[in-house]
Amino acid sequence: MRFCRLVLCVCLLAGVPAFAWAQPQPSPDEFVPLSEVPPEDQIPAFGLIGAAYGFMWVAVAGYVWLLGRRLQQAEADLAALERKSR
Repeated sequence: MRFCRLVLCVCLLAGVPAFAWAQPQPSPDEFVPLSEVPPEDQIPAFGLIGAAYGFMWVAVAGYVWLLGRRLQQAEADLAALERKSR
């Protein structure tokens, strides 16, 4: 009985490095570099992504410009009220 336990422990300890050094196969959900993706699986959306980012930057710049104009108008209104109250 003692010999069976010893053999079992040795087998388990000898098998641990084999499992630890084994390289896991990448699952389909993991990142795969674009250079390794076949051309038929690639989506030609680079232009669309660039256009979307460009549109968003223009929209953000327009929004900031609009806020600046509204702030200037509010400051002008406050200055007019201060002049009027004196």
